[in-house]
Order: sequence, then structure tokens, then C-alpha cells
Amino acid sequence: MIKRSADLQPVTHHNRFGGEGEVSLKALLVGDEFAGKGRVFSHIVIFPESSIGLHQHQGDFETFYILKGEGQVNDNGIKTVVKAGDVIYTRDGEHHSLANTGSGNMELIALVLYS
Repeated sequence: MIKRSADLQPVTHHNRFGGEGEVSLKALLVGDEFAGKGRVFSHIVIFPESSIGLHQHQGDFETFYILKGEGQVNDNGIKTVVKAGDVIYTRDGEHHSLANTGSGNMELIALVLYS
């Protein structure tokens, strides 16, 4: 199967998980394409002065791979600067948030798989 870029429509979310501003999510896989093993595989854009709010993972775990930009991750209460090329891994039961602290868009790939 091939999914063409033009067919993958981004959806803009305001205050994602209680975060600030706007975040755009483009689902790369949906529904049964995960074969019951996960729920998110998306290209995400966090706009300047925007963030994904603090949330906990229960029954799943998440990986962010940062493609572009820079920001600050809250990794279980520890705030750290992250940039393009960094990977953020949040295990089942842990929590995280991610804020764009740069002047341009922050882009990343997100993958959520079930534990």
C-alpha cells in the first residue's frame, strides 16, 4: 500500500492535552493498519509558542523523533532542551510534555504502541 502525501490531511488541535496554542497532526497510519499493536503514528507540527501538554501514558508508550526545530521536554518532571535528531521515549506509566521554544515550526514523528 502507498499513501500519497496529498491524501494525508493534517488536523489542527488547539490546547492539545492542555498545552498552549496549536498543534497539527497528520496520521500516517490509522485504525486496523496497526494490527492491534498501537494507536498513533503521526507527523506532528508544533507551531511557535505552542505545546503538547503534560499527559501520562497508561497501557501504551510513546516515542517522539524530532525532525526540525527545538523545544523543551518535561520528561517525568525533568525539563530538558531537545532539538532535531533527538528521540524522546516515554514508557507506560510515565508522563511528558513538549513545548516549541524556537521561532519556527517544530516537526516530529510520534509513535504510540500498546504495552
